Amino acid sequence: MDHLAPLLAELTDQLVSLDDAANAAWWRASIEVSAEHEAQRTEADIAIRTVLGDRDLFARLQASEGGSDSERRQRDVLIDRMRPHQIAPELRDDLARFEARLDGTYNAFRPTLDGVQVDDNHLADILRQSVSGTERRAAWEATKQVGPVVAAEVIELARLRNEAARALGSRDYFALALETAELDEADLLATLDAVDAATRAPFARWKERTDAERAQRFGCRPADLRPWHYDDPFFQSVRGGDAADLTNWFESVDLVDVTRRTYAGIGIAIDPILARSDLDPRPGKSQHAFCIDIDRAGDVRVLCNNVSGEYWSETMLHEFGHAIYDVGVNPDLPWPVRTMHPLTTEGIAMLFGRLTLDPEWLRDVLGVDADTVAAAARALADRRRTALLVFARWVLVMTNFERRFYADPDADHNQTWWDLVDEFQLVTRPDGRDAPDWAAKLHVALAPVYYQNYLLGELVASQIQATVVERFGGIVNRPEVGRYLQSEVFAPGWSMRWNELVATATGAPLSVDAFAAELAATA
Repeated sequence: MDHLAPLLAELTDQLVSLDDAANAAWWRASIEVSAEHEAQRTEADIAIRTVLGDRDLFARLQASEGGSDSERRQRDVLIDRMRPHQIAPELRDDLARFEARLDGTYNAFRPTLDGVQVDDNHLADILRQSVSGTERRAAWEATKQVGPVVAAEVIELARLRNEAARALGSRDYFALALETAELDEADLLATLDAVDAATRAPFARWKERTDAERAQRFGCRPADLRPWHYDDPFFQSVRGGDAADLTNWFESVDLVDVTRRTYAGIGIAIDPILARSDLDPRPGKSQHAFCIDIDRAGDVRVLCNNVSGEYWSETMLHEFGHAIYDVGVNPDLPWPVRTMHPLTTEGIAMLFGRLTLDPEWLRDVLGVDADTVAAAARALADRRRTALLVFARWVLVMTNFERRFYADPDADHNQTWWDLVDEFQLVTRPDGRDAPDWAAKLHVALAPVYYQNYLLGELVASQIQATVVERFGGIVNRPEVGRYLQSEVFAPGWSMRWNELVATATGAPLSVDAFAAELAATA
């Protein structure tokens, strides 16, 4: 039987360079789609999955003895990371190749509108600005064009993931993903139910009001509204046409400068991260946004596709929230725990993304006239509440869909998708539509069983926000907030379980209470 300390050293020595190489290859494949980059990514991914799938190493790790509390924590984290890969090598390699190929397809795909290839930013502008139902419908349908291209492969990938999960003794991939992410499924479902209960009635009241306004805007009856009448192709956010339409405030924003000054205001410099990042749109590049920690040693990068406006302002703040967390983890922590749980980093990202609706930020960072901001105070509060409601209802769609998707990959997902959209978002499906619109959401294929982290992250953001407001009066231009986050949230990394971290940093276990209080406070 191995002693734990030398076994951790042996495994870590094998993983560090492979992990760095896999992350760097993923970055290259995202910023420039090519067969060469896809092949490099696949090769790097297979190399690290081979070590993570080493059954002898895994068995030795499970059976190891001794060790300090820190070493036992490292063992737990590594066991969770290795367990999904304890499958037949052929299946493991097939999954790596499948995912790399699909990622390349999503990254390279550009829909067509009126016979012209366009990008996501162009379609988003139409959905935010156009008053033509015909134009909006065409743009919305264009956002879904990737669905039929990838749907069959996404379903096959789900079957493979389930095959792997069941070989490991789990019910399906959904269950395995939760089991290896320190999430209890029963607790998660209870939280989903609690969020549903807290948001269902206020969301329905808000939507009834906004549908009446939208119907008037588009010259139709509320009953005639369809998905293209909303501002986002998945109705996961609201912007144009709201009571607080901030379009003019964000028209000529220097997104890099505003993001830099936001974080400088809490005492955190992001210039080194900006220098490594890729922030402008171009063909052959992923149209999405993400932050990646290449080496757990300071090489943190952000990918965006910036154009002026509220959406990418919020996205920059969100992604650099991830980034400051990555660089803020104590560099002296052992490598296996020199990172963090997905839901805690999502919490920080959402905490900063919310600032685009914060009166202090709008006045002191964006530079909007103080009287103008004050006059919009009630509308801004309504927007903050609406943003929480709309996003929560959207995450309920995604998480429930993925649970059903892996329960039966051969079910009628087109029907299931619209049933859930109708139930949670109160959006009427297009008449006669039978298309894999669910597959147009990249996360279903390439960030599977992740969306619950966004919802739990919202709860984390609300709880941390309540803490910093109580302790420091707010976030904007308060260096003490940066010090608090650095010492109590970032530095511990994954050296403790996520629920312990949240309880330690905020003084209470994670709950729906702070989130629900925000909804009530802005009602």
